[in-house]
Amino acid sequence: MQIKMQPMGPYQTNCYIATIEGKDFIIDPGVDALDWVLNNVTHPVAILNTHGHFDHVWSNAAVQKALNLPIYCPKDDAFMLANDPFSQGTPPSHPDVLIQGDEAVEIEGVKIKFRHFPGHTPGCSVIEIGNVWFSGDFLFQQSIGRWDFPNSSGEDMLKSLEKATKVQGDFTIYPGHGMSTTLKAEQKVIPFWIEQVRRTI
Repeated sequence: MQIKMQPMGPYQTNCYIATIEGKDFIIDPGVDALDWVLNNVTHPVAILNTHGHFDHVWSNAAVQKALNLPIYCPKDDAFMLANDPFSQGTPPSHPDVLIQGDEAVEIEGVKIKFRHFPGHTPGCSVIEIGNVWFSGDFLFQQSIGRWDFPNSSGEDMLKSLEKATKVQGDFTIYPGHGMSTTLKAEQKVIPFWIEQVRRTI
């Protein structure tokens, strides 16, 4: 797998292009991502959203229109793509495939697994391809996503963190913001964050 990454917009939200067997998967096309995407794909096949926050889906519609691609989005976050709940002026987009919970899909022969870790948002998910996690705003290097936004849930975040500690094997993590890390490294600090979340609920 070849992975390209570019931080987008004021929140420096990481947009990724994962190329597997010559097929390009565009993950979380954020603010003004279109030009970068167009300059870095040769055979694009799908747009994948980890969750519905505006800084991760801002360019969904523009990329979809330019490249005629389907959008895959967690079902529980689909309302954010159309309704702009943070009133940021996000261009509306409409998912073609709604992912329900932990679900695996196959896109042009490539297996992609969505691991549902709600808390940051109701549909917040990790996109797993091979031994790589695109973790959106669930896990960062030495940190986790916020659980105090509208539609966030500390109770769900707690369950998701506990779920993540039980995942076997190691994965390279490419988060929605910041630098890459590994699941093994983050499993060592997740207990700290479990305690932080528990104090707030």
